[in-house]
Amino acid sequence: MDKLESYKNKRDFTQTNEPSGEKVQSGEQPRFVVQKHNASHLHYDFRLEVDGVLASWAVPKEPSTDPSVKRLAVRTEDHPLSYADFEGVIPQGQYGAGDVEIWDKGTYRNMKDIPMSEGLEKGHITFSLNGDKLKGGYALTRTGPGKNWLMIKMRE
Repeated sequence: MDKLESYKNKRDFTQTNEPSGEKVQSGEQPRFVVQKHNASHLHYDFRLEVDGVLASWAVPKEPSTDPSVKRLAVRTEDHPLSYADFEGVIPQGQYGAGDVEIWDKGTYRNMKDIPMSEGLEKGHITFSLNGDKLKGGYALTRTGPGKNWLMIKMRE
């Protein structure tokens, strides 16, 4: 099954300038991006490069740098790696219509001895971000059987 099937099915690429899933080369280190997305509700899309796609979560408030603050992060469909560079306006009438701008980006390091994809399946990943705004250890933990996760800044 195509990891991007859900992503592609939600979009009409004749109407939106979002990347359609063209292949791009991964770098030496996996990337992350946070996109400020002013759609029906302002939120932040947090994306981690995992196995050739961007695993994605919608975070209703900007990611916190305070370890005492836990943020809701709702798992969304995987996005193509080329989406890491996407900024622009998704037209009205299209899925996710609104302004998208890159809020932060950089690379990350998996802090566990298991592959990120396995951690995602199990519902818990820890990683260290090296971005312009977000730095240091973070965890994403699924809170139950649904799509809700918590994003937590780890104490250094």
